[in-house]
Amino acid sequence: MLFDAAKSWNQQAWNVHLAVDRLVSQGRIADTIVVGIWNNGVHRYSEYYPQKFLPFASDAVRRDYVERAQLGRLRADDYLRFIVKELKPAIDLRYATNPGREHTFVMGSSMGGLVSLYAICEYPQFFGAAAALSTHWVGRPSAWGPPAQLQNADLPLAAFSYLRRHLPDPATHRLYMDHGTQGLDAVYGVHQAFVDEIVRERGFGPGNALSRVFEGTGHNERDWSARLDIPLLFMMGAR
Repeated sequence: MLFDAAKSWNQQAWNVHLAVDRLVSQGRIADTIVVGIWNNGVHRYSEYYPQKFLPFASDAVRRDYVERAQLGRLRADDYLRFIVKELKPAIDLRYATNPGREHTFVMGSSMGGLVSLYAICEYPQFFGAAAALSTHWVGRPSAWGPPAQLQNADLPLAAFSYLRRHLPDPATHRLYMDHGTQGLDAVYGVHQAFVDEIVRERGFGPGNALSRVFEGTGHNERDWSARLDIPLLFMMGAR
């Protein structure tokens, strides 16, 4: 989904390599390595949904979500530990990286957006910026029904409660978030507005937090690819 539309289920891709190559050649960002991490198929929601959100949800919602969406097992903390304890050290050993926090960024879309924000909250010493595109604040799997049926209060409220307590230091970190207005993205606006207020109250401002709405766009790789320069430059561009 990041690099090769021919290998994706919907024949769409972010084409992140093309965006990075263009920005590097223009001198707008430094030479950059993109590491794409494969998800674990049926366990995608278990890996990507921030498990420390769930203690803030009601007991009934938490039990139902763990059983049905996460197939009985919480994996997000293991997933983040894999990234910072195994994957990142392997990349730093093999490639000519700048391994520090100020040169290390995490980005994803939908559920990948949730776990990217979770990563910078749980491991602020490893990640200097996070970008979350079309963040799936409603939490529920799309297989559970059409967008309107996925809308709920419990899971977004759990996310808000966690973020109020765990957002990283605005003096040393950057946050980018966005969403469209069509299809699944149409249900995110009310939740994103509340997150924006939490981010503002935590001390983030225009220089280190950016939240965008892209009218007429939806929940797909083509739309994310079309705006990819914006989060890349916000995270990695010169200040």
